Amino acid sequence: MLFNSVSYLIFLPIVVIGFYLLPKKYRWLLLLSASYFFYAYWKIEYLALILISTLVDYLASNQIAASKGNLAKRLWLSASIGTNLGILFLFKYLKLFLPPKELMHLSIKAAENPMIGELQYALYLIIPVGISFYTFQTMSYTLDVYWGKIKAEKHLGKFALFVCFFPQLVAGPIERFSRLRPQLNGDQLLDSNNLKNGLRLILFGFFLKLCLADNLAQTVDPVYANPEMYSRWNIILGTFLFGFQIYGDFAGYSLIAQGSALLLGIRLIDNFKNPYLSRSISEFWSRWHISLSTWFRDYLYIPLGGNRVNKLRWLINILLVFAISGFWHGAEWTFIIWGSIHALLYLAERLFKHLALPPVLMRGTGWFFTFFFVCIAWVFFRANNIEAVQYIWNAFLSNSGVESLNFNHGFLLITIVFIFFEFALYNNRFDRWIGHRKVWLRWLVYILLLAMILLFAGAVNHPFIYFQF
Repeated sequence: MLFNSVSYLIFLPIVVIGFYLLPKKYRWLLLLSASYFFYAYWKIEYLALILISTLVDYLASNQIAASKGNLAKRLWLSASIGTNLGILFLFKYLKLFLPPKELMHLSIKAAENPMIGELQYALYLIIPVGISFYTFQTMSYTLDVYWGKIKAEKHLGKFALFVCFFPQLVAGPIERFSRLRPQLNGDQLLDSNNLKNGLRLILFGFFLKLCLADNLAQTVDPVYANPEMYSRWNIILGTFLFGFQIYGDFAGYSLIAQGSALLLGIRLIDNFKNPYLSRSISEFWSRWHISLSTWFRDYLYIPLGGNRVNKLRWLINILLVFAISGFWHGAEWTFIIWGSIHALLYLAERLFKHLALPPVLMRGTGWFFTFFFVCIAWVFFRANNIEAVQYIWNAFLSNSGVESLNFNHGFLLITIVFIFFEFALYNNRFDRWIGHRKVWLRWLVYILLLAMILLFAGAVNHPFIYFQF
């Protein structure tokens, strides 16, 4: 089920009303049923993968907790991680080792054994929505049990709810068991502040998604589909605009997820904090997809030794973590290159951190170079493969295209409102910011955002970009 759908606008109020009408002891069951329905509404057969991850990690974590010897604990941990990564590999990364789908289909027709050929062809599976998110969430739980940070959950149903809680199931934020589980088991009272703030976050999330991201998609997609038709500056502009498209798309999703959870009295972590106002790459990654960057910090970078190792090992750790974080996004070399570019930028930043410049100039140049290189690196993220990247760069260098970008008639107003809120909400959040404004101003902002959503929502209902990850 998509957040930006009529079905979700019907589904969410029913769940919220039912949640507060039910006694506390039955609420987890309602949320679990609603979460499974939410996911099955898209493709019911892939619900089996969530159930497998849930059962394996529930069993493994309890066996880890019950085991006395380290060998047994490690074997159960290996079983958990192996199962989760195995599912990820099969559904997301196996195609790296297969020939192109079209060529495979031709070979199937000429195969001596058509049944085997069809089986090979079936390996090109559709990536289940949210598989990387819920897999990482449940792996973090098992690792925390293994390290003794948390106790293993004995109640299978309540553990299953932690894995599949619907607001953050398909695109995060990736929550930790120690933070989310107590809230899911809490005795939430109907709180008017939670309801107001939840609706505020949902409203602003819809503005970012439907007005900003979806309108930019109509401008950016043609550039990447036919780059040879556009001039050099239009290709550059399209690339920078994609940076705002993916930000509006993903931050919008995160806010709708936070708002939906807050209606139930559950607080999800902030996943974005004005990343394009960052003045360094390290600051950018402390503000962009925060739940993923902190996951890699806590479950990969620190276990590898972090910065407590010699310089060569630290250098390898940085390159490895950034490259793997890029690979997490998809089975294409473009994502690995994208992550590696950020690693090199981070290392270059550390190399020149002692550069003596006036503080004001340092802040200005830091912001400019961070914003510029982050946006340029998006080429590798947006392009479908290495060949597409080469095609885009060839079109850029040849500068033979004559087409110009087309903008929605409300694009200027959308941009002005977006930029205003980027600065107004620096180190803040929309619900908190608007809550401290006068009543007349609050309602003026509500009406403005709602009117813009109704008037300028993209004509095409674009899926959330991070659903593919």
